[in-house]
Amino acid sequence: MISVEAARTHLLDLVSPLDMEQVPLAQASGRVLAEDVCARRDQPPFSASAMDGYAVKADEVEMHAMFQVIGEAAAGHSFSGKLEAGQAVRIFTGAPVPEGADFVVIQENVSRRNNLITITDDPGTSSNIRPCGGDFTDGQRMTAPRRLRPADIALLAAMNIPEVPVRRRPIVALISTGDELVMPGGTPGPDQIIASNTFGLKAMLEEFGAAARILPIARDNEPALRAAFSLARGADLVVTIGGASVGDHDLVGKVAADLGMERAFYKVAMRPGKPLMAGRLNQMAMIGLPGNPVSAMVCGHVFLQPVLRRLLGFDQEVDRFQSARLAKPLPANGPRAHYMRAAVSAGEITAFSNQDSSLLTVLSDANALMLRAPNDPERAAGDMMSYITI
Repeated sequence: MISVEAARTHLLDLVSPLDMEQVPLAQASGRVLAEDVCARRDQPPFSASAMDGYAVKADEVEMHAMFQVIGEAAAGHSFSGKLEAGQAVRIFTGAPVPEGADFVVIQENVSRRNNLITITDDPGTSSNIRPCGGDFTDGQRMTAPRRLRPADIALLAAMNIPEVPVRRRPIVALISTGDELVMPGGTPGPDQIIASNTFGLKAMLEEFGAAARILPIARDNEPALRAAFSLARGADLVVTIGGASVGDHDLVGKVAADLGMERAFYKVAMRPGKPLMAGRLNQMAMIGLPGNPVSAMVCGHVFLQPVLRRLLGFDQEVDRFQSARLAKPLPANGPRAHYMRAAVSAGEITAFSNQDSSLLTVLSDANALMLRAPNDPERAAGDMMSYITI
């Protein structure tokens, strides 16, 4: 049995960053940028008015100053002439500032009669002009890797980048195992349960940036497991759920070994999630998760997310731990790291009283996993505790 840190290291050694592909900008949200990209223009590409008003010379701006309006500039329609002393150009937000002007008096501070304006209120000190390149300049970089958020997509569009180099989505094949499982919507027998893990893990993996495929449930016999593994061919990662322990019906490890799996480790000193297995099966990394629903989901947060980050080109695992004050005291922990379902609110963290690894209702109510180190002593209310958000 190895530590969580050792298991994570072994898992990261099983995978490497995937290939890059070009995708249209409209399809790039949520993808991971694979290479730096550079802006192809300045933004704004000209000095632009930030307000509706009148463009004038800054050294002429003072209370009661008068100007002759000689033209108009609007977004997409510039004023082609040059501003001289005593002149003004009616200007609208986003319009190019005319040559010779370096100040925009907002329209609320001006009175107009025919083509003559007078500054009637304090114009302030702001020029109300957005300088050329004030947002970004031609050649400015967006650095990789980074998961592209909607704001990033807007920025790439403004940079005039129609296609984006991204990492290929990791393909993950999910195999639930067990005679006791029935798919949601089915009719379970008196000794069967609904297969929940697969669907929770699929949602989790896709949230992490993968493309997850749910394969048919593999029954507790070797031919069924062999068939399931054959359907997983072509995936970057195959994740089995259940059957990784050492009972008479836990056949995943044996069948995987018969098919050529090189085992990296088996069993991790953590709870929930002790019967975790990993290795390489032909060209695929393989992770065998425990069958208890909460165990599988906790292992997804602790192990699958770092593996997917490596596949997506992130070189280093980020420190996902945060800290909060313990709301209620806790007894000493045992010899395994314990990822306790907990609720964080107003800077305090509370562990749920029932940590049974089959209780999905508790997991659904939790928004954090609080980490107890092996042999962690008793904890008093007010102690600072580490957690990851879920």
